[in-house]
Amino acid sequence: MSNLTNKFLLADAFHAPEAGCVETLEQALIQIDSEGVIAAIWRRDEPGYEKAIDYARRDGRLEQWPRGQYLLPGFVDLHVHAPQYPQLGAALDEPLDVWLNKYTFPLEARYADLDFAAATYAQLVGDLIGNGTTTALYFATLHQEATRALADVCLARGQRALIGRVAMDNAEVCPEYYRDPSPEAAVTQTRSFIDYVRAHPANAAGRVAPVVTPRFIPACTDAALAGLGALARECGCRVQTHASESDWEHGYVLARHGVTDAQSLDRFGLLNRGGVLAHAVHMTGADMDLVRARGAGIAHCPASNAYFADAVFPLREALRKGLNVGLGTDISGGPSASLFDACRTAILASRLLESGVDARASPDARGGVPDARIDFRVAFHLATAGGGRALDLPIGVFAPGYRFDALRIDAGAAAGGVRLWDFDHGEQVLQKIVYGATRANVAGVWVDGRAIR
Repeated sequence: MSNLTNKFLLADAFHAPEAGCVETLEQALIQIDSEGVIAAIWRRDEPGYEKAIDYARRDGRLEQWPRGQYLLPGFVDLHVHAPQYPQLGAALDEPLDVWLNKYTFPLEARYADLDFAAATYAQLVGDLIGNGTTTALYFATLHQEATRALADVCLARGQRALIGRVAMDNAEVCPEYYRDPSPEAAVTQTRSFIDYVRAHPANAAGRVAPVVTPRFIPACTDAALAGLGALARECGCRVQTHASESDWEHGYVLARHGVTDAQSLDRFGLLNRGGVLAHAVHMTGADMDLVRARGAGIAHCPASNAYFADAVFPLREALRKGLNVGLGTDISGGPSASLFDACRTAILASRLLESGVDARASPDARGGVPDARIDFRVAFHLATAGGGRALDLPIGVFAPGYRFDALRIDAGAAAGGVRLWDFDHGEQVLQKIVYGATRANVAGVWVDGRAIR
C-alpha cells in the first residue's frame, strides 16, 4: 500500500457531505498534494477529466484502483475510552454504577503502570486503524504519563487523534484510589498534558490535539469545572465530556445545579466550538439549541445507550435542529471497536424509537416517535462528514481543501462480509458496504494521504 501524497487517484468513491445525501463518484480523479490535502477532483462528466488523467499518467503520478475497490472517507469515532479496551465486551450485564465501581474504575487505575498503558494503547490504536478509524476522540485516564503514552502511540501510528487527560476530583462520586486530589491538581495536570502534546517533536503538523476533559459533571467539583472552563478558554482547546447520559446522571445535575447538563456546562465555559458531548440522550430541545449555538457537537453512541442510557437518543430531532452529530463506539460501554457496527446499531435504534417496542401493545399504543428513523445514508454521514463537522475539522468529505483521510474497501475480500452481484451499482453498493463490511474488507487506510496500514 503506497502513500498517495503528491499523486492522482482514480477510483470509485462514495461520500455523504450532508445527512441523507450520498454522492457516488464513479471513477473520480482525485489530486492529493504533498501535505495530504485534496487539491482537485474531476468527475467523469466534467470538462478536463480525460485531459487530467492523461497528464497524471504521463507524469507517472497516477494510481488507479480496479473495479470492486471502493474509496470511502476515513471514519471518525467521537467517543472512545482508551483505557477501557481490555474490558471490551465484558460486564455489560451490570447497571452503570456497578459497571463503573466494580470494573471500570479499578481497570482505569491500573494505568499507573506505564508498561501496561503503553502495551494496551498500542493494541487499541492498531485495532481501530484496522477497522477504518482514521480520527478518534479519546478519553484517557487521570495518569499523566499514561496519557502521554497514548499521544505517543497515535503519533507513531499516524492516526489523527484528540486526547483528553480525564479530570475527576469529586470525593462524593469518585473512589479514593482513583481521583484528582484537588481541583487545582485537576487543572494543573490537564495543562501539563496540553503543553506536552503541543510541544511534541513529532507533532509539528498538529495531527494530535489535546482536549480538556472533565469526566462528567458528577465526577467534578464546581471549582474543578470552573478551572477547566477557564483553561479551555485560555488554551483554545476543545472540551469533551459526558452529558445527560442516563436518568441518574441527568437527575444528579438537576438536583445539584438546578439546571440541565448543557446549561451547567455552558455556565462553566465548557461548551465550545469543536467540543463534543457524549450521549446527550436526555437533552431537552432548549439544550440542543444551546449546543448548536455554541458550535459544539454530539457523539451519538447507540450501542452503549442501549446498555446504560435508559432511552434512545432522538437523533432525527437533533439533526432537524441543525446540531453537529457524529458516531461514537464508546469503547467499552459499547461492545465493538468498529464504526461499521455503530452505523448499523444507529439505524436499528432509530427504527425501534420510531415503531415502539412493546409487542403486547397495539401499534398505536407502543409509544413510538414519528419520523425518528434513519437509513444507511444518514449513518454513513455521521461516521464520516458528521464527525468531522462536530470536531470542526476538514475531514470526512472528498472536496478541495479537505484532508485526504480515507479507506480502501475491498468488496471482494473472501473473509469479508460484503457480497456484490452484477445488478449492484451506485448507492446499493454503499448500502451493502455499510450493512456488511467487516475489518477484512478494509484493505487500506490513509491519513493526510499517508498510508498508516
